[in-house]
Amino acid sequence: MTPITSLSQLDPNGTYSYADYLSWQFNEFVELIKGKLMRPMAGPSVRHQELSQRLELSILSFLRGSRCRMFHAPLDVRLTRSTGNGDAQIRTVVQPDIFVVCDPGKLDERGCLGAPDWIIEILSPGNTSRDTKTKFDLYEENGVREYWIVIPGLQTIQTYQLDEAGEYQPSGEYAEPGLMPVATLPGLTIDWREVFDEGPSGG
Repeated sequence: MTPITSLSQLDPNGTYSYADYLSWQFNEFVELIKGKLMRPMAGPSVRHQELSQRLELSILSFLRGSRCRMFHAPLDVRLTRSTGNGDAQIRTVVQPDIFVVCDPGKLDERGCLGAPDWIIEILSPGNTSRDTKTKFDLYEENGVREYWIVIPGLQTIQTYQLDEAGEYQPSGEYAEPGLMPVATLPGLTIDWREVFDEGPSGG
């Protein structure tokens, strides 16, 4: 079999497994959604990185001494609700911007096997529908208990929680200074100002 060393060798209309994914020998970070290739977006902007770091700082400070652990992309999350757990059976592999896992049994050397408890995605130009529709539906279907969507241009965070029927319900929309509670981590509230405020220099 010819080794896959370039993204261009893959069929964009093909169907792939996690076993295929592991065999690829190129540097681009790609995702699989139900076997379909999700091509990489442009690298994150400075603003994207800043927002991610600010959120991570608040989360990590809270999790010190907790059994829950926080991770960020690139790290594989294998979602398996509709498939088996074997590499050749898994069809969905995503790399959320930030995620928290409270079940140590879901973690191995390759990332997370199963749904994280909480996922945060930060929108970038060109990925709006990916995070607000494709991944929204995917995370809901796989039982991710809480999903936050960060909208940098609007300085807004939309939060969703699974209800008893396994469907996401809006739990908050934060577009001005105030505290943002995290349902999956009782006691954690993130200050909107600490995420979005630019400081006196505006930079």
